[in-house]
This record gives sequence, C-alpha cells and structure tokens, in this order.
Amino acid sequence: MVLAAGLGTRLRPLTYQITKPMVPVLDRPVMEHILDLLARHSFEQVIANLHYFPDSIREYFGPRISYHYEPELLGTAGGVRACADFLGDQSFLVISGDALTDIDLAAMAAAHARAGGIATLAVKQVLDTREYGVVLHDRDGRVTGFQEKPDPQEALSELGNCGIYMFEPEIFDYFPERPFVDWAQDVFPTLLAGDVPFHIHELREYWNDIGSLSELRRGTFDALHGDLQLQVEGRELRPGVTVADGVPLRTDTDVEGAAWIGREVRIGAGVRLTGPVVLGDGARVGDGAQLRESIVLPGTEIAAGSILIGAIAGQGDILASLRRRGAQTVS
Repeated sequence: MVLAAGLGTRLRPLTYQITKPMVPVLDRPVMEHILDLLARHSFEQVIANLHYFPDSIREYFGPRISYHYEPELLGTAGGVRACADFLGDQSFLVISGDALTDIDLAAMAAAHARAGGIATLAVKQVLDTREYGVVLHDRDGRVTGFQEKPDPQEALSELGNCGIYMFEPEIFDYFPERPFVDWAQDVFPTLLAGDVPFHIHELREYWNDIGSLSELRRGTFDALHGDLQLQVEGRELRPGVTVADGVPLRTDTDVEGAAWIGREVRIGAGVRLTGPVVLGDGARVGDGAQLRESIVLPGTEIAAGSILIGAIAGQGDILASLRRRGAQTVS
C-alpha cells in the first residue's frame, strides 16, 4: 500500500497546486519512482489511499494500481485499515507516497520473516533528529520506544522512522475502535504496552522523504548525481548532462556541472546553466537566462534575462506536463 492521502503542508506553496506524491523528481512524480521500485521487487498488487487532489493521481496512474478514496483523512494507520480487505491475510508492505528511496524491499521482507514479529519498521540514521521521529531498540533490533523529533542533545537514537513498514495482518487487532488512527500515536504505543514484538530494519540504501522544500532540492540533486538508483529516461550527452528526449542542446548553451533536461524543453540563445540544474518537461528558458543550483518544474517559463540561484521555479498548471507523461505511461 502506498500512503498518498496527505496534504504535504511543508511543501507549500507547491502543494497548493499538486498533491505531494505527484511532486516531480527528474523525469516523473515521486510516486511513480515508488511504483517502479515496487515492480522491481515483484510487488504486483498495489493500492493507494487518496484524499487531496485525488483525481490527479487516478488520471496519471490509471488502472496500474487500485485506489481507496478517503472523504475525511483517516490517519497514517486508519487509511491502511480501510484497505484491509485488499491487503488480505498475508504479510504486506506499507510505504509513504513521498519516499524517495532505492531500498532493497526483498531484503526487508526477508528480515521481517526472520524476526517473526508483527511489524518491521525501516529506519535510517539521520543527521538532524529534530526533523524525524526516532526509534529506540535493543541489541536484537526489537523496538523499545520512540522519541518525536527530539533535540539532538536529548535524542536517545539517531535512527529516523522512514515510514516504510512490513506488517502481519494481525496488526489490525491492536487498533482503537475509531476511524482516525495513527501508527506513532496509537498503534505502536499499544504494541509496546502489550509487549508485542516488533523490530527495526536499518537501511544502508538511500532514503529521503522530500518532506520540505530543502529536502526536495536535496533529493532531486542526489538523484541527478546518481546517489540513488532510479529508473530515469534520457541520453547522456556528456558526463553529468542528460537530456530526456535525446535532443542535442543549442551550441550556444553553456552548461557547467550536472544537469537534467526534460522532454520538449526549449532553451533560448545564450543560456547559462551552472549545475546542479533540473529543467522539467515542457519548461521554457528565455534568451540569456542564467540558472544555478535550481529546479525548474514542468511547464514553467523562465523569462529572458532571468537569474535564478538556488531556486525552485514553478508556474501555471504543473500537472499539464505530468498528465501528458501519465497518458503515455498508461498506454
């Protein structure tokens, strides 16, 4: 199950226009990168819960996956319980719709089976505990407690909860009798109080929840630099410079450092790109514009002579270019 119902408040104003799972990272929405990851690990039956801009996800992915619409948000766990019939009577995976990762899901599933607990939580060492819920555990990897975004001086763990879980279907026996349920506030404390075993699986692979604009920039540039393994279309014109539709750049385009240029991008005369730079599908860059360490979202027009430094630039209907790609993906 992909959790795709949240509001993405920390990505505003971007998420006033699109839902967080549809935020593009290089050539496709982050949720499509997740579905690619699931497919590579043979997860063939997938459902997503929807609430905010639900039609944008349905229209993009079409019949590739199943959907459950929540008229009112049910919480991180309540939304999963609403899909219990789909998830069935076997172990199942839950992954956040904003998880930019190349986690080895097969290794996680094997670790879950070996541990024999009711749940396994993917965790990753984080630099700043103030941004994450951190997980405490014993020497056998059994979860012993949590801290919610502790100050680094007070943190008892540096392992952040990645929002990627393996569960046994019996997990629903530990839910409160109300619609809205949260894993961290409701279910996991109940497991701890009842001495029900559940465990961690520490990631060595890449993970970023693109939970803020700064994390979106970092995750996008990490993907551009190849620090995580994604399926990305395009032809590398020279080391570090990739064009999605393979069209050569203008001879007067000056590119220094890494750059990814999407499909149907138009670059004017005398443009200078100082990487890392990402130009989303359908972007337009006017004559003489200069961009440095910036992301131009799909369909955005950068005026002639503009200077962008450390920017995330968006304009108009970001979804228009994504819809075109989604239609091609479904067909």
